[in-house]
Amino acid sequence: MPLPLSGPTGPSRRTLLAAGAASAVAPSAVSATAWAADRESAYDALLERAATQLTGGAFDAGDPDFAAALKALGTQAATWWRQLDRSAGRTALWPDLSPASEPGNFGQSHTRLRTLATAWATPGTSLSAPPGTASGAGTGADVAGTLLDALRFLHATGYHPGRPETGNWWFWEIGAPGALMDTCVLLRERMPAQDLAAYTATVARFCPDPDRRTSTPSLPETGANRADKAVIVALRGLLARDPATVALARDGLSDVRDGGRNSLFRYVTSGDGFYEDGSFVQHGSVAYTGTYGSVLLGAAGRLIALLAGSAWAVEDPRTSVLYDAVDRTFAPVIFDGLMMDALRGRAVSREKARDHHDGAAAVSHILQLATGAPETCARRWRSLAKGWIRRNTTTPYAGLVGIPALARAKAVLDDPSIPAAERLTGHHVFADMDRVVHRRPAWALTLSLSSRRIAAYEAGNGENLHGWYTGDGMTYLYHGDDLGQFGDGFWATVDPYRLPGTTVDTRARADIGSGAGTGTYRPKNAVAGGAALDGRYGAAAMELLADGSTLRARKAWFCLDNVVLALGAGISASDGRTIETVVENRRLHGQSDELPAPGTDGPTGALAVDGRPQPGHPGWSARLDDARWAHLAGTGGYVFPDFPGRADALGLRALREERTGRWRDINTGADTAGGTTPLTRRYLTLWLDHGTSPSDASYAYVLLPGASPAATEAWGRARPVRIVANDTTAQAVEAPRAGLLAAHFWRPGRAAGLVSSGPGTVLVRRGAQSTSVAVADPGRTETTLSVELPFPVRKVLRADDTVTLTPGRLPVVTVRVGGSRGRTHTTEVV
Repeated sequence: MPLPLSGPTGPSRRTLLAAGAASAVAPSAVSATAWAADRESAYDALLERAATQLTGGAFDAGDPDFAAALKALGTQAATWWRQLDRSAGRTALWPDLSPASEPGNFGQSHTRLRTLATAWATPGTSLSAPPGTASGAGTGADVAGTLLDALRFLHATGYHPGRPETGNWWFWEIGAPGALMDTCVLLRERMPAQDLAAYTATVARFCPDPDRRTSTPSLPETGANRADKAVIVALRGLLARDPATVALARDGLSDVRDGGRNSLFRYVTSGDGFYEDGSFVQHGSVAYTGTYGSVLLGAAGRLIALLAGSAWAVEDPRTSVLYDAVDRTFAPVIFDGLMMDALRGRAVSREKARDHHDGAAAVSHILQLATGAPETCARRWRSLAKGWIRRNTTTPYAGLVGIPALARAKAVLDDPSIPAAERLTGHHVFADMDRVVHRRPAWALTLSLSSRRIAAYEAGNGENLHGWYTGDGMTYLYHGDDLGQFGDGFWATVDPYRLPGTTVDTRARADIGSGAGTGTYRPKNAVAGGAALDGRYGAAAMELLADGSTLRARKAWFCLDNVVLALGAGISASDGRTIETVVENRRLHGQSDELPAPGTDGPTGALAVDGRPQPGHPGWSARLDDARWAHLAGTGGYVFPDFPGRADALGLRALREERTGRWRDINTGADTAGGTTPLTRRYLTLWLDHGTSPSDASYAYVLLPGASPAATEAWGRARPVRIVANDTTAQAVEAPRAGLLAAHFWRPGRAAGLVSSGPGTVLVRRGAQSTSVAVADPGRTETTLSVELPFPVRKVLRADDTVTLTPGRLPVVTVRVGGSRGRTHTTEVV
């Protein structure tokens, strides 16, 4: 539940509500003195709550987890305190943020001052020790006074109402004001009234409301930016004791000003925000659940908790959209506490914000939201969080979050009545952001697709300089025994031309996004997405129209219980360069060069091909044109099956290499730039060489995550899933034991006994009692799609309202796919 406003820190809920009601009527309705007193108490109570959100309130400093978090805060604060320039003629507060007049520098300076103020306000750090006590960074100095003086310097030098916005708008309107208002909350009892008035006036100039971009008044704020601004405006209103401004912040969440058009509590059908299928988009076309979506969840949840029980409580009944997002949008893309990189956009290039950092932030935001959510939701989320936190022993949650988040988490971890949820399983198609997630008990696989609707990548402000192919069908494999795969130097060292799952032209590429501002690249293809059946099976497809190349390809993936089949067809190019499809590019953890013993997994990273151990030293490479299967210890198996119409050689290549890179090579951002220290990581890469300027080339490979060598070989021999089509008409597989047919049709045609009237994705599963059918139009080009089934059907047991059936010996399922935004339509028949 929200922090109470009763007791010695503030008035009761009834008093606050009475004060709110009084403010809505003429002052003569109540005693003016009483009305003013209650209102002042309300401000004090809410500001105390805001401070507690920043410091965590009371906690046991002797608890090892809290002690570690306290030490981390104190260490960082002490470092910046020592480096703080206090000289009279200073031009910056820190040498690396000079001059302070630059937006990126005063923005980051305010962020550091917030950290120092948090340490000062948190008992147990060296900065919180009163002057004259035991040794520490703050001994003999008035820490609060120094911080107040630093704020005055930044106001005079860099951030004040008289300056026009230059450079990155974010520092002016969100970064600096957000940190400044937090700092004012923490220092409010020491801050002179004239200083507070100056700072709130500055924030009112650059962030007057949550509704508009100050630098571009015609641009409405959406998504995470709106949520961030709502918090800033609310704190400004509380600090200035202005009820209208606090109300403006609350109403900004619902976009009262524009009739709810950009409300954070509504499903969108284009642009930024939450979609009904669980997608989240920011910047118009970028799949951004993992960063901007998480920020929105955190900021909106913070404001809801801050204002709960007050005259400004958020009472929009559509807040259920935010609650539903935890289950629809966030839970499917968090794996053991990691946020899947396919949902983090350009943030994958940030050294200090890797998958475990953003995952921990999302878990923290979910637990914060749970404090005011309906109990049925809150209990389910706490169970999920408990499982996520307990399973991640690679990058433990306690070392990634601050004291407030840790306090919420420990309350859950220490509660025996809350079970730790197992990993989620199922198949999720996020049609509105071109992402597919397939989850099994021990592993998960994510597909990062793109189209004319969703960007292949976002880059800019010096970030994500090598993100060229991250949206071209990259496959991310997550395994419970390898939680450090993408979070430990992967993006700084991986070969960006050979990302798993992609088909690429090997041309040299220039850095992208090195200039000011952010930009996206959206390809021209229509097809990206697929269908899900019974929440368990899935098929996905993407037409590849390569950027700056004549390369074209039709790619499909079929996701079953313990296997993923990847097919490619129509691979053509005419630029005189080699074309490759990357099967795997796995970062290896061990340094062992040992070979695996026959029949065993061997050391992590050991490779066997057709049961024969391969060399393990860096620099080894091989042509493996006759390979039938391979096994990579610690990851799983790979099978290279024949398929109808295959005419070209396998072309399998393998390479072990040590790759050295720097985070600075992929991120030079003003406040996110990576380090210059070289990192070296080992990789094992498997790829298919299609040759120079191929014409109608194709491929097929099978991923068996977590499989042993014996299981991989057995699967390759038995072929329980058969490829029945792989061409430019259709790509299809059949799993007889599961009674499953799955196909993606690129045009009208026949495959696996199915006949389709046009392009679309179809899955059919025949069970003992009934048959399930799923159909989607991921290209969003059709109005209706008819599929003839290869077995008799008598009647419909259940069907979406978009589905009709013509029964008979060769029944036809007709689906109204027009306007359905690529979603899956289902029916069950007998």
